[in-house]
Amino acid sequence: MSLSRVIRHGVVHDGLGGVPRLADVGIAGDRIVVVGDIPVTGCPEIDATGLVVAPGLINVLSHAWEAIQLDGSCRSDLVQGVTTEVFGEGVSLGPAGSELLDMVPMRSGARLTFPRLGDGLDHVEAQGTSVNVASFIGGQNLRVLAAGGDDRPLTEDELSMLSKLVEDEMADGALGIATSLIYAPENYATTAELTRLAAVVGRHDGLYISHLRSEGDRFLESLDELIEIGTAARCRVEAYHLKAGGTHNHHKMALAIERIDAARAGGLQVSADMYPYVAACTDLAAAIPPRYHAGGSAALLARLADPAVRDRIITELEADSGDFENLFVGAERGCGIVFLRDLADGTPAAGQTLAEVAAARGAAGAAAALLDIVRVDPAQQVCYFVMSERNVQLGLVQPWVSICSDAEAVGPGSATDELTHPRAYGTFARVLGHYSRDLGLFSLAEAIRKMTSLPADTLRLADRGRLVPGGFADLIIFDPATVRDLARYDAPRRYATGMRHVLVNGEPVLADGRVLSARPGRRLRRAR
Repeated sequence: MSLSRVIRHGVVHDGLGGVPRLADVGIAGDRIVVVGDIPVTGCPEIDATGLVVAPGLINVLSHAWEAIQLDGSCRSDLVQGVTTEVFGEGVSLGPAGSELLDMVPMRSGARLTFPRLGDGLDHVEAQGTSVNVASFIGGQNLRVLAAGGDDRPLTEDELSMLSKLVEDEMADGALGIATSLIYAPENYATTAELTRLAAVVGRHDGLYISHLRSEGDRFLESLDELIEIGTAARCRVEAYHLKAGGTHNHHKMALAIERIDAARAGGLQVSADMYPYVAACTDLAAAIPPRYHAGGSAALLARLADPAVRDRIITELEADSGDFENLFVGAERGCGIVFLRDLADGTPAAGQTLAEVAAARGAAGAAAALLDIVRVDPAQQVCYFVMSERNVQLGLVQPWVSICSDAEAVGPGSATDELTHPRAYGTFARVLGHYSRDLGLFSLAEAIRKMTSLPADTLRLADRGRLVPGGFADLIIFDPATVRDLARYDAPRRYATGMRHVLVNGEPVLADGRVLSARPGRRLRRAR
């Protein structure tokens, strides 16, 4: 047997949730060829004595599609053991035209508008990446290609055009369609339109995955919409970052789990993913009702400059009518909205709540301050503290829940003093350490399964997510006693610890905790 590398004496977890065993792992090229006792071969070896050897982790929801073009290391995820980043929530690297750039801010050196999704992923691979990449077709991409930022139903011709486009993308290995329905312009899509496109995905055994239209006041109704789409389209479905937002909605988490279990018992393949934190993170502007975003960001800013429209938005935010996802009310009317950086005009805000910033500015109220800040700083991101720890744990123990960061994979060039959400640095280590080892919420084998074979099977990533002969050699080696997340809300840019070695397609990218320059990551396609 000709081996290129051997991992010796590790505690091997196969990723399927079974009992681990002491074994060697033999690799030939990019594949695992043997798991067991391996005689001396003379090839390079890694000593894993006292360490866990497991499949590489899969980040089901990554926003690293921009950062990975600027720094291919994906360091904040890589040092936690992530070997595959999955993109596409709302926005994907194609298919897209220039109009999308008016809605999605981009940093210099990164690209977004590729004619096809495959072109964008091929671009990432060609530039060089430590990890594998795969993607859904972004729902915002599709909506903008057909109707721009308009708030209207799609025409039959537009739907036919998009259906053909989705057909082509699925044939080229796209994972499915990913929507983010609290945001404009995707919020303008009807259930019928989404079902029509999901049916194309279903014919290819792909996945329709969605940030639900509401995770708060209309959480259960929005989950019903997802289940309705999956049933009518004969398509597998998944809910992004499952949560019940707002104190008055926390009781709905248990009800949502009951509905998912019932749908699964009825034959629908429905699942969810989560990040292990009680705060969400998105633009401050996302709190403004979707109808005011029609036409894009320039149109929104023009409306905010109109005193009459501004007063109307404030009234809607404070009244909480229930006809949109009111993040302002869900986050305790500004008391649970925390700024990640100072305002664009230099006003101190990092680490403060919207209520505190509003008081310091002498604003007429938190809702008024929110609009004032968005008007001059439309890209301002904030944390929305809307979940409960009890619900986080309730969701994480469900066997059909996988793990996502819902964040960028940040390289050393981003290590500034600005705040960010700690999930960018700690999500996967937090599951392995805090929730599995420290709290005993589930076994280490189950924690690994949630981040390996479960997402690999759901996404149809062939020969990934399991440590078995014939599988790709995406492998991690870590110390189960010391793996730990160190990132906190007030000090989020702290890399996780405990990961010793990471291999991607058989090649080391992390050795003795040190990030290497190798870039063996590949573009992955959905298995046919």
